[in-house]
Amino acid sequence: MNTETHMGTAQNTVNVDLGPFREAVEKRVKAGSYSSQDEVIQAGLQALEREESGLNEWLIQQAEESLADPEPSIPAAQVFRELRAIHREATRQSTP
Repeated sequence: MNTETHMGTAQNTVNVDLGPFREAVEKRVKAGSYSSQDEVIQAGLQALEREESGLNEWLIQQAEESLADPEPSIPAAQVFRELRAIHREATRQSTP
């Protein structure tokens, strides 16, 4: 195996070019943290799933809080007008 690791059984085999991550994968196997390259890759994918799941949960929570907010919505055009005014004022003050 050069720069590829072969994962899974014959029906689930995927060839993965590890590129710059190859050394990190090999170090983890040599250190005994994982018994194979397959395990390292699977652990990485599981970590990615947890991270994405956490982000999705946070986004859903933010959307729910926003929808439950009794304050009236501000039209986007108004928000952009106010932001442009703030930006103009900030640039005016920072210009000597």
